[in-house]
Amino acid sequence: MKQTWRWFGPADLAKIDDVVQAGATGIVSALHHVPNGVVWSPEEIGERQQQIRLMTDGRPSGIEWQVIESLPVSEDIKKQKGNWREHIANYQQSLRNVAAAGLDVVCYNFMPVLDWTRTDLRWPLPNGASCMRFDINDFAAFEIHILERPGASEAFGPEVVEEAARRHAAFDDAGRKQLARNVTMGLPGSTESMTLEDVRAHLAEYAGISPDRLRQHFVDFLSEVVPVAEEVGVRLCCHPDDPPFPLLGLPRIMSTAADYRYILDAVDSPSNGMTLCSGSLGARPDNDVPAMMDEFGPKVHFLHLRNVKRDTDAIAGSFFEAEHLAGDTDMVALIAAIVREESRRKAEGRADAQIPMRPDHGQDILDDLERRAQPGYPTIGRLKGLAELRGVITALGHREYGLR
Repeated sequence: MKQTWRWFGPADLAKIDDVVQAGATGIVSALHHVPNGVVWSPEEIGERQQQIRLMTDGRPSGIEWQVIESLPVSEDIKKQKGNWREHIANYQQSLRNVAAAGLDVVCYNFMPVLDWTRTDLRWPLPNGASCMRFDINDFAAFEIHILERPGASEAFGPEVVEEAARRHAAFDDAGRKQLARNVTMGLPGSTESMTLEDVRAHLAEYAGISPDRLRQHFVDFLSEVVPVAEEVGVRLCCHPDDPPFPLLGLPRIMSTAADYRYILDAVDSPSNGMTLCSGSLGARPDNDVPAMMDEFGPKVHFLHLRNVKRDTDAIAGSFFEAEHLAGDTDMVALIAAIVREESRRKAEGRADAQIPMRPDHGQDILDDLERRAQPGYPTIGRLKGLAELRGVITALGHREYGLR
């Protein structure tokens, strides 16, 4: 595997120097400052590449921008409203521009309104560390009592509705505002959250868009951009829903193996692939993540290796970001499936025999607790995760004792 590191640009508290010391061999980044739907210019792409190539003192870093995460799909495209046709044309041009700069893996998602969703961004753990958490009861309190979405109570079981009412009553005003900020944090790479009015306006725009209709909009988008990706040699890879179940009455269409099977078959191309995120998919108990790697391996273009621990076996339930080897996904079995796929690709002579991966998320430990970096992206917590994953990868790839 290519061991990469997510970097949010010059404002990131983790510097390129830190990434080099961590031993990562590539960077995952994006132009977060460019509005969704706007063309990524060659100049902006080149500037980000140059930032990655230099350490703080001006010496060469020796690492390159390897994966784009993400080139966002605008809400207009997802809804097929407003400037969606112009945005598709701009997306096509952006693909041409990143390919011309030597970038060939583009991660994106098709989640409506909100990207990842958590109710607590710094949930305290017994050992003094902290992590991100999704609590179904707190989320229900937000949706029913703070956002006041019509019909929200019907989306939850009676026990959750009762507990949500109790929790909402126990919150003070500051607690309610903090919960709303956590839920509406926005896209990774952003420090802004949506207002409640923003969320309500977006939800209104999706009224009448069923899962089947959103799925068709996704196929329509892929039918336009995948031929361009093929032409310029880019591998597109869709990230799963996070969490992988419906929220806010919005359709979720990339949560299960069946969802991926449908999309990958609908636009069958080496350029239409999957970002296998073990944390997102693992938050749902009926997802067998190692088996998904076995099934979709030839079209897995990017890997997010992280783990979550679920509170229950409910499909839509609470979970927290666990240590990389300690959650509900069997990480050793998953990495073994990845090693098998890479060996198969090598035997086929595929140029992408090594799949880029990054240690996704991490718990805030040690100096992370005071540094308060981008939620989910602590430097030391991810370094610990990378070290753990690297140990498993090394063992499974050993020429005498491993799987190769």
